[in-house]
Amino acid sequence: MGIVLGVIGGGGSILTVPILVYLMGVSPDIATGYSLLLVGATAAFGAYRYFKDGLVDIKASLLFAAPSIVAVYVTRAFIMPNIPDTLLTSPFELSKNTAIMLLFAALMLASAIMMLLKSYRAKPALESAGDNELPEQTQKPKVTLIMFEGAVVGFVTGILGAGGGFLIIPALVLFLGMPIKNAVGASLFIIALKSLLGFVGDLQAGIPLEVPLLPLMLVATLLGMAVSTKLAKKLDGVTLQKFFAFFTLIIAVFIISKELV
Repeated sequence: MGIVLGVIGGGGSILTVPILVYLMGVSPDIATGYSLLLVGATAAFGAYRYFKDGLVDIKASLLFAAPSIVAVYVTRAFIMPNIPDTLLTSPFELSKNTAIMLLFAALMLASAIMMLLKSYRAKPALESAGDNELPEQTQKPKVTLIMFEGAVVGFVTGILGAGGGFLIIPALVLFLGMPIKNAVGASLFIIALKSLLGFVGDLQAGIPLEVPLLPLMLVATLLGMAVSTKLAKKLDGVTLQKFFAFFTLIIAVFIISKELV
């Protein structure tokens, strides 16, 4: 989880929740809370390493993070505890936990498609420019749009326990014209802020904490993050973006098959 999060700026939570649910036997609603702690702490470590390399735009990150932080805290502290365990009984039964995992997968599919379209459209431009980074957009950043996106991602983070890197990175690349490696650094910074604050909302709501599961997983993810940023430096922007998209797509298909088959 730490390696994936450090290399592509997202995906840590994509792995965390399925691992907790399918391998550790933790219920999805509790797993989403644990994911916030694990991913948030690991992202903070990774963001510091990217910041030292000058790859974190603090101003743009805060523009996105501010509404996201408010949304994730409100969702974890007040909305999630009040969602009923059974959402539908007819014409089929749909539990809260199944809905969480299916929504998780649906958002990953949409994100993967957007990033693949962006990366393949960028390829001809890169070949003509002779550069290994995605070309920056020339229009002014869509401030209102990026803040709205931040709030939406915060709400999704609160519901799914996902750091939101698979949504943050497309927003930063598509709406702010940020190069993919800078978007990775910004994503880690944003994920750290809102995930850790979201977990505070969980503590306020009375989430049970499992020991030694959480400390052991946290140590493991931090070790993965420690080596991951060196791997990221060896990959060009388009390759990184395609890897991110295909990785997200594979995990989404796995979750859907696990929940429906």
